[in-house]
Amino acid sequence: MSVELNHTIVHARDNRESAEFLARILDLRIGTGWGPFIPVATGNGVTLDFATIPAESIITQHYAFLVSEEEFDAAFARIRAAGITYWADPHGKQPGEINHHHGGRGVYFMDPAGHGMEIITRPYGSHA
Repeated sequence: MSVELNHTIVHARDNRESAEFLARILDLRIGTGWGPFIPVATGNGVTLDFATIPAESIITQHYAFLVSEEEFDAAFARIRAAGITYWADPHGKQPGEINHHHGGRGVYFMDPAGHGMEIITRPYGSHA
């Protein structure tokens, strides 16, 4: 068996709020809560287990999701419809824009806990 990422814990001010936010943007299902965790599974079987912790203990992380062109269109439409601020770059220097890196499209936005979220249509290092 090769090594695969199975799950990771994502700290949140409110685990339900953050899980629902990501699930809504990416059109994913929220799983059954288990202990302090609210899981959201991706298409490749990786689960993000959202856990509530004190806001002052949250350290901002970055999560990037590879999506199809159609999924990008749908997620980007949900981002815009919700009035979520987005950028073409991770440093927030290009607000209201998307990027076209690696022959695809990408956009950055923040989740309710302040984590940097990214959706991309081409993996880093790929070429058109």
